Amino acid sequence: MDFKDLDLNELADRVLAGGELERAEALAILNCPDHRLPELLAATLKVREAAFGRRVKICILRNAQSGICPEDCGYCSQSRVSRADIPVYKMQSVAELHEGARRAVASGARRYCMVGSMRGPTERDIAHLEEACRRIRADYPELEICLSMGLMERDQAERLKAAGAGWINHNLNTSRRFYPEICSTHTWDDRLRTIENVRAAGLSVCSGGIIGMGETDEDVVDLAFATRRIAADSVPVNFLHPIPGTPLEHAPRLTPERCLKAACLFRLLNPRSEVRAAGGRELNLGARQGEIFNAVNSIFVNGYLTTGGWAYAETRELIERAGFEVEPPAAA
Repeated sequence: MDFKDLDLNELADRVLAGGELERAEALAILNCPDHRLPELLAATLKVREAAFGRRVKICILRNAQSGICPEDCGYCSQSRVSRADIPVYKMQSVAELHEGARRAVASGARRYCMVGSMRGPTERDIAHLEEACRRIRADYPELEICLSMGLMERDQAERLKAAGAGWINHNLNTSRRFYPEICSTHTWDDRLRTIENVRAAGLSVCSGGIIGMGETDEDVVDLAFATRRIAADSVPVNFLHPIPGTPLEHAPRLTPERCLKAACLFRLLNPRSEVRAAGGRELNLGARQGEIFNAVNSIFVNGYLTTGGWAYAETRELIERAGFEVEPPAAA
């Protein structure tokens, strides 16, 4: 199917009525001619506004344990195969994680995500994170607490939920077919099992992927449909930031247009889910960052795990200049 054969108004109405894109339509969206991108963005905005209006949620990451992951994910500066010059430290104290929550609230965040460089949490990690979640929940009851700690069992997820966590992030990252090209120490299905465990524990699922790792259009479409099938509550869309010292350090830079088309695809397949502009936004979108809010309703500020990013003030200005509004932060 060619993009010119798509009726974008009909497509948006169908999505809003609960219908699903056909695979050929999804591929056509990824291959939208650049000069017709404004039409695609307008149709996507219609779907985005139906669930989220023009609000944008601010989220902040905390690198709770850095640079000691035993996995070999090729995109990651914290993996065992990385030679990137990054901080290396074990799990931060409960006091440090709690202080991170305070700073997140002070920076205008609604969601605070603590991330650990690990294959999966130990019993000691879970007990530590339980205490951190309880303290954060007690002092900041409106703050959404998210954790990303690798492969997780159901009982571990249940304990974190009981302690006050609301979300677990575990990205599928790419298609099942392409996954062996970026990681050999665990499988795509291992990741899917973690997501199933999280959902069974009653936690909300945060799962998306990374665009720009050498995958094909078919792989991007497979990933987008997978996020729909698992009914991800939040879908982070990352755009590869090639980090020196990682196996993907020489990956070709994405164009802003490619990023925007991918974001539209994930929104159209996940009309009621949060869709988040995540890592690599500033690097790959550049001057076109404001246009991504036609598709996403959530965004990170103050940088990522080992790469920098825009602070709250300039991000808020970007959001408002694009005609959107920042969702009120969690109460201090």
